[in-house]
Amino acid sequence: MDGVWQSLYEAARAACCPRTVSDYVQVGGVGAAVLSASGKIYTGVCVDTASTLGICAERNALFHMLANGESAFVKVVAVDWEGRVLPPCGACRELMVQLMPQTYSAVEVLVDGETAVSLADLTPRWWIS
Repeated sequence: MDGVWQSLYEAARAACCPRTVSDYVQVGGVGAAVLSASGKIYTGVCVDTASTLGICAERNALFHMLANGESAFVKVVAVDWEGRVLPPCGACRELMVQLMPQTYSAVEVLVDGETAVSLADLTPRWWIS
């Protein structure tokens, strides 16, 4: 893992903070880090709920980036509470593509502790033409 990925991994791992908020909500079981096009790292955590109102750590990190006035990103990583790298789910992949439909193929995603792939390799293009 090179220096940039290591920094992203460490930021995602630091964001991970599993805790129970109520009988219906748990947060922080997964942490994510996004490297914006400007070079800033944004983090987020998952929010798991008893209904479909929760959110994945990757989308939380992307929303944090958007809330801070940025809209382009180049790298994404998510880790669980034990430090294992996780690939993004379909909903996260779709949001990433929708944020950058013309350039999403340049986004890199760490899918395990050593392998980064293009978001285009993970997400079919059929629906954004």
